[in-house]
Amino acid sequence: MENCLFCKIVTGEIPSKIVYQDDHVVAFEDIHPQAPVHLLVIPTRHIASMSDIEPDDGPVLAQIFTVAKQIAHERKLEDGYRFVTNVGPHAGQSVLHLHFHLLGGKPMGWPPFPPR
Repeated sequence: MENCLFCKIVTGEIPSKIVYQDDHVVAFEDIHPQAPVHLLVIPTRHIASMSDIEPDDGPVLAQIFTVAKQIAHERKLEDGYRFVTNVGPHAGQSVLHLHFHLLGGKPMGWPPFPPR
């Protein structure tokens, strides 16, 4: 996708603190961390959001989850971590490229936001 921020990170056009990369998945540090560990895990192929996932995307989704588990172990997050995606603007998705937030390194409450 020509103007996609995350596609530009995948190609190296925009620098990022990449912690993992293979042919299908890239993981990098979030520039506005909300926890001591806050990484984004994305497919290298442009998929706008979870709403756009197709049945053929199963293997890349499995790889995303496998990579997240590996990184959580490497970052010593065995006490717990959050792995979440936002779908659409009302959910807080600000970049239209499927991405999962891996957050950890501190206790997290539920619900994640105070009630209104």
